[in-house]
Amino acid sequence: MKTLNLRLTVLAIFSFISASNFCNAQQGSVSVNQDKKIATLLDLRKDMNKNDSDSDRYKIQIYNGNRAGASAALEEFNSKFDKWEPTILYEPPNFKTWAGNFRTKIEADRALKEIKQKFSSAFILKPKK
Repeated sequence: MKTLNLRLTVLAIFSFISASNFCNAQQGSVSVNQDKKIATLLDLRKDMNKNDSDSDRYKIQIYNGNRAGASAALEEFNSKFDKWEPTILYEPPNFKTWAGNFRTKIEADRALKEIKQKFSSAFILKPKK
C-alpha cells in the first residue's frame, strides 16, 4: 500500500513537471484607443485650474463703499503691492475692492498679514460666484 502511494506521488510529480514544460504563458500587447478629444479636454481642465477667475478661491477685501473710495483703494493698493492684482466689484449698493486670488486659506492668511499693515480693515472672503 505504501509503495502504491509513493508511485502515485512520483507519477503525479512527473506529470506536473512534464505538463509545465508544454504550458506557455500568454503574451500580448495592450493598445489604448482613446478619442483625441480626451487629450483636448484634459488640457482645457489644466487651463481652468490655472484660471484666475475661479470662484473656488479666496480673496481679500480691502474696501467696501462708494465708487470713488473703491478706485482710490485700488490705486493705493497698486502702488504698495505688486504681488496681487486688485479688482473692483459692484454689489449693490456698494463697490468692493478685492485683491488676490488664493487657492488655499493659508496663502490668503499670509497675504493678509502683509496687506493689514496698509489696510487695517482688510479681511479674507470666499466669493460665492
